[in-house]
Amino acid sequence: MIWREEYKIGVELVDEQHQELFKRLGDFIQTVRSDQENSEKKKEVERTLNFMGEYVVTHFDAEEALQKRFNYPDFEEHHQIHEDFKAEVAEFQEKYSADEYDDDFLLEFSGRLLTWLINHVASTDQDIGEHINSVKEKEEELK
Repeated sequence: MIWREEYKIGVELVDEQHQELFKRLGDFIQTVRSDQENSEKKKEVERTLNFMGEYVVTHFDAEEALQKRFNYPDFEEHHQIHEDFKAEVAEFQEKYSADEYDDDFLLEFSGRLLTWLINHVASTDQDIGEHINSVKEKEEELK
């Protein structure tokens, strides 16, 4: 639904993980916008939030390991962006747990997540892909 081929960075593992994040976020947005009973929505939202909380950490760890392996020059800055995002997701999870189900709150958060994900993948992560692929090309030339 939301994924576009132009978001690919040319690193298979990262691209696959990005696609999964977009898919889950798309499903999350559809659930929040649906006409289901709030109790049903809540179950799906909680499943998605648990997945996102875990998967974002897994994805960021994998992406950062690649950055280190290929000596990505902006690693520290990129790592901080990831840490800030994880904190935002955790903060949302806490607020969600403390309050009753609230469509407006969930729509606002899903919009922020979507905006962040698109901007991050379509811009910041592209630099990582270019760097990694450049290093790989140089390594191939040396063989």
